[in-house]
Amino acid sequence: MDIEQRQAELIDAFVKQASTHNGSALATVIVEATSHPSLFAFSEILAVPNVVELGGTENSVYLDMLRLFAHGTWSDYKSNANRLPQLVPDQALKLKQLTVLTLAETNKVLPYDQLMQELDVTNVRELEDFLINECMYAVGIHQTGFGIQPTYGLMGIVRGKLDQLRRCFEVQFAAGRDLRPGQLGCMIQTLSNWLGTSDNLLLSIQEKIKWADTMSESDKKHRKEVEERIEEVKKSFSVKKVTHCQQADIDFRGHEEIYSEPGGVMDYEEDRSRPKRETASDILKRVGLFRP
Repeated sequence: MDIEQRQAELIDAFVKQASTHNGSALATVIVEATSHPSLFAFSEILAVPNVVELGGTENSVYLDMLRLFAHGTWSDYKSNANRLPQLVPDQALKLKQLTVLTLAETNKVLPYDQLMQELDVTNVRELEDFLINECMYAVGIHQTGFGIQPTYGLMGIVRGKLDQLRRCFEVQFAAGRDLRPGQLGCMIQTLSNWLGTSDNLLLSIQEKIKWADTMSESDKKHRKEVEERIEEVKKSFSVKKVTHCQQADIDFRGHEEIYSEPGGVMDYEEDRSRPKRETASDILKRVGLFRP
């Protein structure tokens, strides 16, 4: 059974008891509720009409004691001990546990010195034993066929790490307490501030998304322009290449025609078969007038 469900069941049980008792009997119910090892919320009991009616009566000190357990700390009790009933050991333990929860509300790193002062603990060993055994790993009770039996190893009201080197308790989780008078307005203001910050953050994220979309479109457009330019260059290069090849082919064909046409340059065999033209010296030789 988780803590929240167990709390709800206990609150419901004590509210029913408080609704059916008055006077000293109701004071006894309040003592039992504030002594119970698994109950840490008391605002529902405070709201019971029979409990409210204790104010101004001889049992009004029990109403004050219930308010102390709902909103106060061990230091508050010491300051008003002469006006409150004497606490039994279970009540003193409970109030010290609630004091740790109050301290953890505003600070997630609790120095040992502060804890020892708030809890009336004289040394570090005693403090660490209290945090481990009474806060981090609580001992509960449950009803069995053999009567009420203790249950060890239940998840406690706080989770964290004891740092002996730095002499502090690092809080990772702490159960919530009843809202103090006026605290609801502060919570509403805090949530309103958080909501405003979230709205501004959302607006900033939307602007970033819009900017990213614009840059993406610009990048796509630029990439398309580059690709089109590359295609134009490729086409231009291909046209020039074809033109060059055609011109080379024309030049080659022109040379073929020159060498193959009559009157052009003769090949070697044709040149050997044709008679050579006679020179002046050849004619003189032929008529016998030339003397070498």
